[in-house]
Amino acid sequence: MATMDRQQDFVLRSVEEQDIRFIRLWFSDVLGSLKSVSVAPAELEGAFGEGIGFDGSAVEGLTRVSEADMIMRPDPSTYQVLPWRVDSETGQGTARMFCDILTPEGAPAQADSRQVLKRVLAGAAERGLTFHTHPEVEFYLLDSDGRRSPDGRRARPPQPVDRGGFFDHVHHGGGHDFRRRAISMLEQMGISVEFSHHEGGHGQQEIDLRYTDALSAADNILTFRTVIKEVALAQGVYATFMPKPFMDQPGSGMHTHLSLFEDDVNAFHDPSGQFQLSTTARRFVAGLLRHAPEITAVTNQYVNSYKRLWGGDEAPSYVSWGHNNRSALVRVPLYKPHKGGSARVEYRALDSCANPYLSYALLLAAGLKGIDEEYDVPEPADDDLMRLTGMERRAMGVGSLPGDLGDAIKLLERSELVAETLGEHVFGYLLREKTQEWEAYSRQVTPYELDRYLPVL
Repeated sequence: MATMDRQQDFVLRSVEEQDIRFIRLWFSDVLGSLKSVSVAPAELEGAFGEGIGFDGSAVEGLTRVSEADMIMRPDPSTYQVLPWRVDSETGQGTARMFCDILTPEGAPAQADSRQVLKRVLAGAAERGLTFHTHPEVEFYLLDSDGRRSPDGRRARPPQPVDRGGFFDHVHHGGGHDFRRRAISMLEQMGISVEFSHHEGGHGQQEIDLRYTDALSAADNILTFRTVIKEVALAQGVYATFMPKPFMDQPGSGMHTHLSLFEDDVNAFHDPSGQFQLSTTARRFVAGLLRHAPEITAVTNQYVNSYKRLWGGDEAPSYVSWGHNNRSALVRVPLYKPHKGGSARVEYRALDSCANPYLSYALLLAAGLKGIDEEYDVPEPADDDLMRLTGMERRAMGVGSLPGDLGDAIKLLERSELVAETLGEHVFGYLLREKTQEWEAYSRQVTPYELDRYLPVL
């Protein structure tokens, strides 16, 4: 409590010293979209003490109309000034803090994604474990969002801002300036960036955030997506985290490195183990592999997600693991083999548009399940699984991720792990929301069908 009081005092002083005019209170809905409420500095002390009341039923998936009253309480440790919201004339700024959503009685709201992750992290902490993640976030820069113009005419399809490829230095391309400005803004907000480069697709970019605890990483991802959108708009382009915006270009994912620590010791490291992984790490990997299909409706929650997973370009379609195998779902990188603290595994299925709170909660829950029940990890796969036949993959014992959102929903519906981890409210909402999306998509008559069948049938 003393630490929280000090953090609150620091925020109150900073708001005055930095001439902050508005404070935006941020939180996520169940699907991972950022929501925001602005308050004046005079309301901030009361927000720390009693929270800010709001109508939770107005936010999709948060609560029912009969239980509409909700409280948002800002987390002072997440205070940061928004670099793009400083008034050029007055110098007054806008800051933000992430919020926890509570019931009127002060209990954590069941539908709050951030609370879901905090609950799973607390369970790990009781065992002396902390969970760290390092996301590699991919996205496309386009010349427009492709929506209809105000007169109702359909705009031309959006085009990538360049024709570059993986690691390309695109001369006169906007990606360099874009990444430099975006990284500058992220660092001004206390978010450290490790790498950035042009990705494999035309106009596709990647920015990797530095390793940190999973809750901070999830907050950072929501901030990251907001910064990227803001910088793109300021430069007259459009940024999208859509998993597969172009049929003939790679999809955008969020490969995420994971590790567990006991105090300052990496619980995944054993210099004598295969790939220098400890027994704990191997069982964690086994948990990820066994439960991956049933969590995919959360980590890859959109119809379009499966066009990325099954679209080639090293997207992980099959449930396998290995070292230096970029077709595997779980990869063991060995960038620093003599540095035990860097031991980690990389989960490659995550979409860059996924809800990071729910996704990280499920990855941790699956890994801990493998540790608790002492799952045996299968033999690692060294082959490019996309090039093998179905018979060869079955002989290796390699399963697959769901082929589409419909299949993913069926696995989600039967999953005890997901239901227990997310809680009844979030689990039920996701099932209903994703089922409606799949049914709406399945009813569509697409241009492909018209082009292929109408002339001949």
